[in-house]
Amino acid sequence: MFLVFDTETTGLPKLWDAPISDHENWPRCIQIAWQLHDGFGNCIEHKDFTVTPDGFDIPYESEQIHGISTALATKEGSAINAILADFTVALAKSKYIIGHNVKFDVNIIGAELDRLGLDTSITKTPILDTCTEHTAALCQIPGGRGGRFKLPTLSELYKQLFNDSFDQVHNATADVEATARTFFELLRQNKFPVSQITNGELLVSRLNETFKKSVPLIGLSHTNLKAASAKLIQDMQAPDSPAAALTKTAPNTPFAHLHTLSQFTVLQSTIRVKELAETADQMGMPAVALTDLGNLMGAFHFVKSVKQVNAKRAEDDDRPPLKPIVGITLNVCEDHLDRSRRDNGYQIVFLAKNKAGYQNLSKLSSLAYTKGFYYVPRIDRKLIKQYKDNLIVLTGNIYGEVSSKLLNVGENQAEEALLWWKEQFQEDLYIEIMRHKQEDENRINPVLIQFSQRHNVKLVATNSVFYIKQEEANAHDILLCVKDGEKQSTPIGRGRGYRYGLPNQEYYFKTSAQMQELFADVPQALESIAEILDKITAFDLVREVLLPKFDIPDAFQSAEDASDGGKRGENAYLRHITYVGAKTRYGSLNDELTERIDFELSVIKNTGYPGYFLIVEDFIAAAREMDVSVGPGRGSAAGSVVAYCLKITNIDPIKYDLLFERFLNPDRVSLPDIDIDFDDEGRSKVIDYVIEKYGSNQVAQIITYGTMAAKSSIRDTARVLDLSLGDADRVAKLVPNMKLKKIFNLEDKELKEALRSDEFARVAQLKSIAEGNDLEAETLKQAQILEGSLRNTGTHACGVIITPDDITEFVPIATAKDSDLFVTQFDNSVVEDAGLLKMDFLGLKTLTLIKDTVKIVKYQRNIELKPDEFLLDDGPTYTLFQRGETIGIFQYESAGMQKYLRDLKPNVFEDLIAMNALYRPGPLEYIPSFIRRKNGVEEISYDLPEMEQHLKQTYGITVYQEQVMQLSQALAGFTKGEADVLRKAMGKKIFALLQQLKPKFLDGGEELGHPREVLEKIWKDWEAFASYAFNKSHSTCYAWIAYQTAYLKANYPAEYMAAVLSNNMNDIKQVSFFMEECRRMGILVLGPDVNESFYKFTVNNKGAIRFGMGAVKGVGRGAVETIVEHRKVKPYKSIFDLTQRIDLRSANKKSFESLILAGGLDSLSDASRSQYFHHNGDGVTFVEKALKFGAQHQENEQSSQVSLFGADAEVTIATPELPNCEPWTALKELKQEKEVVGIYISAHPLDDFAPAMKHFCNAKLGVFNDMDALVNRELSFGGMVGEVDHRVSKNGKGWAIFGLEDFEDSYQFKIFGEEYLKYRHFLVEDNFIHVKASVREGWLKRETGKRGAPRMQFNAFQLLQDTLTTSTHKITLKLDVTQADEKLASFLYELFKKHKGDHKVDMTFYETEDEIKLHTTSRKLKVHVGGELLEALDGYPIVYKLN
Repeated sequence: MFLVFDTETTGLPKLWDAPISDHENWPRCIQIAWQLHDGFGNCIEHKDFTVTPDGFDIPYESEQIHGISTALATKEGSAINAILADFTVALAKSKYIIGHNVKFDVNIIGAELDRLGLDTSITKTPILDTCTEHTAALCQIPGGRGGRFKLPTLSELYKQLFNDSFDQVHNATADVEATARTFFELLRQNKFPVSQITNGELLVSRLNETFKKSVPLIGLSHTNLKAASAKLIQDMQAPDSPAAALTKTAPNTPFAHLHTLSQFTVLQSTIRVKELAETADQMGMPAVALTDLGNLMGAFHFVKSVKQVNAKRAEDDDRPPLKPIVGITLNVCEDHLDRSRRDNGYQIVFLAKNKAGYQNLSKLSSLAYTKGFYYVPRIDRKLIKQYKDNLIVLTGNIYGEVSSKLLNVGENQAEEALLWWKEQFQEDLYIEIMRHKQEDENRINPVLIQFSQRHNVKLVATNSVFYIKQEEANAHDILLCVKDGEKQSTPIGRGRGYRYGLPNQEYYFKTSAQMQELFADVPQALESIAEILDKITAFDLVREVLLPKFDIPDAFQSAEDASDGGKRGENAYLRHITYVGAKTRYGSLNDELTERIDFELSVIKNTGYPGYFLIVEDFIAAAREMDVSVGPGRGSAAGSVVAYCLKITNIDPIKYDLLFERFLNPDRVSLPDIDIDFDDEGRSKVIDYVIEKYGSNQVAQIITYGTMAAKSSIRDTARVLDLSLGDADRVAKLVPNMKLKKIFNLEDKELKEALRSDEFARVAQLKSIAEGNDLEAETLKQAQILEGSLRNTGTHACGVIITPDDITEFVPIATAKDSDLFVTQFDNSVVEDAGLLKMDFLGLKTLTLIKDTVKIVKYQRNIELKPDEFLLDDGPTYTLFQRGETIGIFQYESAGMQKYLRDLKPNVFEDLIAMNALYRPGPLEYIPSFIRRKNGVEEISYDLPEMEQHLKQTYGITVYQEQVMQLSQALAGFTKGEADVLRKAMGKKIFALLQQLKPKFLDGGEELGHPREVLEKIWKDWEAFASYAFNKSHSTCYAWIAYQTAYLKANYPAEYMAAVLSNNMNDIKQVSFFMEECRRMGILVLGPDVNESFYKFTVNNKGAIRFGMGAVKGVGRGAVETIVEHRKVKPYKSIFDLTQRIDLRSANKKSFESLILAGGLDSLSDASRSQYFHHNGDGVTFVEKALKFGAQHQENEQSSQVSLFGADAEVTIATPELPNCEPWTALKELKQEKEVVGIYISAHPLDDFAPAMKHFCNAKLGVFNDMDALVNRELSFGGMVGEVDHRVSKNGKGWAIFGLEDFEDSYQFKIFGEEYLKYRHFLVEDNFIHVKASVREGWLKRETGKRGAPRMQFNAFQLLQDTLTTSTHKITLKLDVTQADEKLASFLYELFKKHKGDHKVDMTFYETEDEIKLHTTSRKLKVHVGGELLEALDGYPIVYKLN
């Protein structure tokens, strides 16, 4: 007998694997239905019962699923013991229990039997389940765990088998009927494992005889339980009873929103904290709370925004200041340390009463991340007990514990939860009551009011706020879809095929009047708000920076410091080590130097931060001891002599006239800010040192917030709204580098001034789209709202926080995916204001590059280089700068910089400092004048003679901020502090401050005897340029690093370029770019070789660069290390020698294959690469045989070492023979190289066609990535044909997608219509073709009137082999008469004689000095223009042009 049964319950268990004796875990049965079938599948009994709730009620959420309300079950239900008596009779007759996910139903009934003390052997009865991997494979619903299919629901399985659905899903009697039909149909179709059933094959046969098509339903009728419950509730309500008189709230009852979430609840709210504060103030509210989910990331910005709002109020505004309430919504689970199961817990709102309460919120939020994070940050009741002081608790929305238990578990459990919270928080607990006009809240609100009255816990009226204005609800819904990767068209709901979304548009920032109207019948809920506000004391999160205690020697300790917190000891110790360092740096100290050091030390003492210098000096010294390269300095810190003496910086500020006051203003107390560059490989060592010194609980990195930029907000919105990818991309590409809000709010006149003409045209098109009524217009409208929303969090690239004590005492922390350290929840813009010491540990790749070069030079030439000691008068280095050969030179490698260097011809270090400062937007226009003055073409003049002292080095042009500061002191008597204020005002264009300083400058200058009109001119010049003036300290430091790299390139070119290639190994385009520079320099770059290569690029004994084995895909560091280690004694002679010696556990088959394909074993024998991959019919390649040979050899060696007979026991192994096979073609070898390295190494397939590509192509394939810029242009380009996909359109016409690859890039083209028919024979993989094409505007769509993406029009195809010959009509040689001699004539005569052909030859003779030019045409002389001829001309060299 088969018992098919199903239950409906009060919910789901917390633990699915809990024993049935855990009665609290297993929900109650409220409906049970079963059918009893005989051995042939015939139904002989069917029953259905609703259970009377005894001591429990049916939660709302469960009722929503199956429709059985407590009222319906009470009215129509039967006692559970009577039902189970009936059920156990049927069970006793059965051999098998059948159901869909039937284990759950078995446990439900088992728990009910156990509660009554009855026999629970049902749990041991054999079960046959229709929800298994078998039925999952049948339905093939993607998205299951581990890449498997999802287990189907009963509805999905039913649909799969019968292509139909059944009524009354989640009504137990309907589910049982459907399950029975499904089970027997699976058997009939042989899609259920019959081996599990006695006489299963006979049953299958009988079912197929009885039912030819499919097993039918047995034909039961089912009650609509949802309708029955609804009718009963309606009947229970007295229709004619008069409405109770509402108690109106007094109009002066203050209202404030206490449950608001900002964009810091990532991708769940559109509210910006500034907007939140401004809206609350505009609505006249006395306070506003921020209660983000799980974090305090927005807390500082929120408090700051409220302060700003209060500061902006009119003078006659006599309202009390808006009060910021810092809160958080935390997920409270059972055990925050338990990661064995997912438990997101309940969302509870906590509000800080004061700063001490905020400290507890910070602790709870930090622990939620650092200890409790599992899917979401979590805390538990133990932590709440520990950190509950000075907190107010609101029970939360429908996801709070009390409300959620009312909806999902039961009233008794909800009441128990409320009593626990009341026990902990007493008068500081409030029951949240919400009215978002939704059924679930309407159900629980009366119960919450009863709880409030019964247990004397006050109600508080709140509204969950996710967006400010009601009309932003749609944008918010789109944001939720972005978070979950859903389309907005997917219906909102639970389960498969549905998505998360808010049920209506009531989650906005409602006015006080709206809230008072909503809760007019429960005035006590509104009155509680004033009480809560009275309990809260506003506080500020700004504090002074606190430094960690630095241990100084006892000799410098001061007893007074311990009593008053002074810094006497630190100041004394800093003074001591500064003067020790000064003697090392300068030798003898003169009065001027001593005065400068004392001045700096006095300023540092006044700031109160001597410890800052001690901390920095300590870890920089540690870095150098660990062989980590440290930069010479960065930013204004290089202006400090103290920093130079402490070896924090390596640039002498006295020598380069750098100003300390640019770093620390002596007139105001400010925290020093020293950014430090380390080589990017050693940076982590320094951070580890800091962690070890101060403790991991006192060091953290800084969080970053990734926001939706204009284009990404358009693309995200488009995806959610289901706008096509092409249309979304087209619209996004119309957006310039400007915010959408600015684009749509600025007038056209302002936009024209801010944008280039082509950008303005695209913006006009964008605005035109926005004015429409289609999906594109809607996308733009919603994208404007979402722009700037937080999208994700990350880790600051270099910022590190060090605190005096546990970091959570000062700031909330979190965890980050990309960091082992904790991260602050506050971002970089506020950490210092929050009192945290921030250090920037920057990883500078150039320092690694210099370090690597030094190592290669030491290894190859045995020369010990010390970059910090390079002389600044090196001739080859300045020659390199003068030629503009600065590819690979830090900060000087752009094409524009190269041009200016060639013009400037720098010959002193100061020129390099100036160019570094000038080459940036703004000052660029001063470069030509700077160059002319340097080269004596333009007169150097000064407005006043006194200016020469400070402007002489820059040829009379104000280049640096420091010059403005020095001149303001020299010309107008400004103090050092005032000069720094002037620098800041000009640099940041603070006009109000400039207006204050201008009279001071003019008056001060006049007092010193300078003409006022000249001072006016100087001031005007400064205003124009000073905002662009650059920090000389920073320029000097980076010019010094640039000089070091140039010195290495000029004097050790191969070693330097090897280091450059190594440091770009992960960017194959850069490797290709720098390999081209090596070719220009005449440096040979060879492929990898197991006898010469290391992990990185290096230089061999012949001065050629060897490819790094680490750049080959599939070759790990371990493989390289074992190859390098075992060749130290002698080089490898063959692949067998290699496999016999290296550790084959580190170098596997994949490593060998990749090295062979890259040419790494070419030097070991004459074998072609193809032979390594050939097999003689046995399926085993030669490389596999070689590896096996090596492994056996090593195994024999090891066994002979332990054998009693020693070496005599060694077994001789036959060496495999190299198979005979055809070598690969050159093209195939090159393609294999590219596959494992990413670029062609030994050659390029297009090398033979380089002349044709150079002279007859006006475009590279990379330009096609921006088709809009190519409209109406005629282009010619060439390359090698890649993959070709010939297709046929719906109307039967052929077209194709084909790839083309040139020297630098590749691109996929589409070709249609007649062009396809005309040129399809060229589209063969590995063909080399030359193409002429035009780019035309996209087609105009009739329906929308909009133009599509630009399109290609192909005009001509030709094989590249023919291009040079057929496209060249004549060759014109350009000859300098001063170079024309007998040697040249002889060379040309022999060359033309050798290459006779049909192309005309012209010659143009010119003489530069007298500007003479003579053009000649030969009637008789004709040559064949081919690669060989052009190569000879290039080699001479002779300039020529092909026409």
